Amino acid sequence: MGDHSARTRRRGEELINAIHTAVLEEVALVGVARLTMDGIGKRAATPRTTLYRRWSDPVEVLLDALHHLHPVEEPTPGADDLRGDLIRALRLMVDWMLSPAGRAVAAILTDPQRTPQISEALFERVFAERGGTFTSTILRHYAERGHFPAELLTPVVADIGEALVTKRMIDAAVPPSDDDLAAIVEQAILPAIGLGRPGP
Repeated sequence: MGDHSARTRRRGEELINAIHTAVLEEVALVGVARLTMDGIGKRAATPRTTLYRRWSDPVEVLLDALHHLHPVEEPTPGADDLRGDLIRALRLMVDWMLSPAGRAVAAILTDPQRTPQISEALFERVFAERGGTFTSTILRHYAERGHFPAELLTPVVADIGEALVTKRMIDAAVPPSDDDLAAIVEQAILPAIGLGRPGP
């Protein structure tokens, strides 16, 4: 046809990335309930038919984008820096919360019109598949290597870091600093697994 514009040539990963970016921008603007294939397609400069080849509905596009962009924490080789790995996991969480994907998740979870299905899908297909709560992957890794008794890693303990970071993000106008994250690790997470003492 002679039209060799970037738009017609985008393939594979580049096209998927453009669609993922578009769905996150769209959901931030209109919310989950009003997300449409038309809106996503227009924003990604991609025909709706292209979207339907890969996804059945706009929520599927959104969940795919969120799964693809969800960070996974990496323990240090040799598992010899639990404190540092936990701080890095919480920093990963803060950076993600400030990203378009994190903002989209916040929009979904705070949307009064969201359905239980979207929440379930988010937890099953994004969070659980990508390691669960932030710090869970690190804590499991160290428990498996005998750094602390695995039975101490309860759902409450797995939630401590996330809960405190979320509270800081809601309460303060600025994201928590590395010192704030270190305080959460040293005063809350480590004492909960029998390592370190609570207190400053």
